[in-house]
Amino acid sequence: MPIPALAWVFAATLAVSAASDLELVPPYVARATVSGRVTDAETGEALAGAQVSVSGQTTSVLSANGGEFTFILPGDGWEGREVRVRARLPGYLSVERAFRISGATTRVDLALTPGDEMVTMEMLRGGPPAPPPPAGQPRAVQAVDRIDAARRAVVAPGAQVSATGGIARRPAPRFNTESYAYIEEAGFLGVSDNPLSTFAIDVDRASYSNMRRFLGRGMRPPIDAIRIEELVNYFSYDDPAPTGHRPFSITTEVGVAPWQPAHRLVRIGIQGAEIATEDLPAGNLVFLVDVSGSMQPADKLPLLKSSLRLLVAQMRPIDRVAIVVYAGEAGLALPPTSGESKSEILFAIDRLEAGGSTAGGAGIRLAYEVARENFSQEGNNRVILASDGDFNVGPSSDSEMIRLIEKEREAGVFLTVLGFGTGNLQDSKMEQLADHGNGNYAYIDSEREAAKVLVSEFAGTVFTIARDVKVQVEFNPREVQSYRLIGYENRALRAEDFADDRKDAGELGAGHSVTALYEVVPVGVEGSDVPEAPPLRYRDRADVTRQAGSGELGFVQLRYKRPDDSKSVLVQQTFLDRGGDGSGDLRFAASVAAFGMLLRESEYCRDYTLGEVLELARTSVGDDVGGHRREFVKLVRETRTRGLLER
Repeated sequence: MPIPALAWVFAATLAVSAASDLELVPPYVARATVSGRVTDAETGEALAGAQVSVSGQTTSVLSANGGEFTFILPGDGWEGREVRVRARLPGYLSVERAFRISGATTRVDLALTPGDEMVTMEMLRGGPPAPPPPAGQPRAVQAVDRIDAARRAVVAPGAQVSATGGIARRPAPRFNTESYAYIEEAGFLGVSDNPLSTFAIDVDRASYSNMRRFLGRGMRPPIDAIRIEELVNYFSYDDPAPTGHRPFSITTEVGVAPWQPAHRLVRIGIQGAEIATEDLPAGNLVFLVDVSGSMQPADKLPLLKSSLRLLVAQMRPIDRVAIVVYAGEAGLALPPTSGESKSEILFAIDRLEAGGSTAGGAGIRLAYEVARENFSQEGNNRVILASDGDFNVGPSSDSEMIRLIEKEREAGVFLTVLGFGTGNLQDSKMEQLADHGNGNYAYIDSEREAAKVLVSEFAGTVFTIARDVKVQVEFNPREVQSYRLIGYENRALRAEDFADDRKDAGELGAGHSVTALYEVVPVGVEGSDVPEAPPLRYRDRADVTRQAGSGELGFVQLRYKRPDDSKSVLVQQTFLDRGGDGSGDLRFAASVAAFGMLLRESEYCRDYTLGEVLELARTSVGDDVGGHRREFVKLVRETRTRGLLER
């Protein structure tokens, strides 16, 4: 079906100033580009995630893993003009350099000096640094009141900095319409009656960054916003890379359950194969961008645009990108464009503006239509939905959209979902859409999180290496009397689903890691929470096989499909309890799980305290590439200091 004429670009959702902007192919051509590299002034190491801005421009970019950045200046007339480029990064003093544009590309390298920088009102507005204080007056004394107010404004919902430097508050929304699916915490199951535990893997990390957003604002997250498996899986673990033909490795280990030392904790780790960006198949990506009125706040569309710029930076000439937008109606803001034409893609992103109601169903249909028309048989075909999830106008019932998404999934077009914003985040709906679309769901609460999802984990975000991955664990009744799977409540499967290739399950992206934790009550330990089951007429629970005497704690089976196959492959592995507290990875994962249980007010972690969580996390940080584990330690410490949890 041909795309209707109104679907190209419409003025209600894009910043257009002339009729020529409504043409199918944007007439824009970049006249000048500023590029460079951000480094540590003391060590010379590249700094990723630094915010780089150019004077007079309303947008900014983030430096990539190698510290490189590229800033495209729109229009012409730049030759010989003097501009300023500034770089900021938490933990460093900001730096600004003035230079003149010369030629098509001007190189400007920036070195940041470590230090804690004073935050001023002018800096929050993106203006020039504050002037030095009068002689003899310390800067901290001069600006302390304004800085404290500015920090509160940044953290507090609805606050903004006025043009005169004061604090202006928008009226707070009357209702918080955020939506989370109900989760009933899984309890202990007796091995004699429930020897098999079956679940689909989950590589989503949205719950962790969403939790961080709440705690950073001094608020307790809703209990059902905490999905413990997503908290644990936010972090990477030192599991070995896969070898041979299998696209992932499996690691099992056993240690102590810190909140109940008489119990044991089993960690099952799955590590996907890494694939370099340059080795990925050609991408056919359709950005489906929500530009409805609810997307106006800074933590929604403006942050979304910054995030998409990071993703565009990863594009190669063989990749093609299209942009579909939706508000009152759906439209095509950018036809499929080669990754070589980054200036056209970035210009289309910069023109996006929010306004109108939300026709999410129409947007999804149009995005899939564009993806199908440009389908790459040997490539990676994916729709990337970016929204707060507020689908409130048009034919957008959950069942209708899910049927569409599942149909497209079977045809080879997958769906990744990026969530944004505060106040009406439809978390439950966005997670559901990603699950049915063979994709993953991430919540973007900052440019740093965008860099993690769309730069560091780019391959895993956009490319699937294993489909319908299911795990089944059988526990040995001679060694284990009861167990409980921590998290994965909404991923539980029936035992018979494990071998049924028609049953949809989770997807594993390139480089993704998945960890599952079981709390196990060994045979002979008193106080098991499982009531005694009545005797059975037709089965003797004492009738066990000879393998039960082997000392094995359990038996892990895993099924997965290769991306282009419909028949699953079976992998099997046993595991033993060799004693001890467990590795640093197991102990750190335990600290994250315990923190999640405390936030969920779990009955299984009642006597554990935040202080114990903090100590366990602090002593098991290990080799913390990216600093995410240290950030978790800081988050727990601040939660304790603020008194957001009673324990």
